[in-house]
Amino acid sequence: MEVIGTSSSGAAGSVTAVDDVNIPPLREKYDVFISFRGEDTRLTFTSHLYDALLRKKIETYMDYRLERGDEIGPALREAIEKSRLSVIIFSENYASSTWCLNELVHILECKRKYGQMVVSIFYDTSPSDVRKQKRSYADAFAQHENREDTRDKVNVWKAALVEATGLSGFDYSNKKW
Repeated sequence: MEVIGTSSSGAAGSVTAVDDVNIPPLREKYDVFISFRGEDTRLTFTSHLYDALLRKKIETYMDYRLERGDEIGPALREAIEKSRLSVIIFSENYASSTWCLNELVHILECKRKYGQMVVSIFYDTSPSDVRKQKRSYADAFAQHENREDTRDKVNVWKAALVEATGLSGFDYSNKKW
């Protein structure tokens, strides 16, 4: 047992031990993790959001931070875990990406486990389409169900979409830019 301090009275044997202190380890490295479908929003909404966060000196993780040679999956999971808040940008093709869907599941796990804040943004897709897996989301899941390597994950991904759409967020599905 490591001693980390003594009492102010200086009494012998009166110490605080590491084992007796319930201090969670520091997890945060980033203020914000952004989950998005690159082909839909990287050069539009997401890049503008990222730039605005940087201007406010908000440490933000986007996939460009991946380093050559990193294993993508573990690096993204670690970045999610080390973020205070995750922003999920649902777009038309979000559900066609297994990377996005796996990120979503991990984000929601971190919300439950660590109390991480999560904000949903619906960009050019309606919250109802995401929640009920209609239109492009239905098409994406039909493809996932036909693929042997993703078939067993479909129900978990669908449940995650329903959970995420139940969180307070922003709807930019009908906005004209």
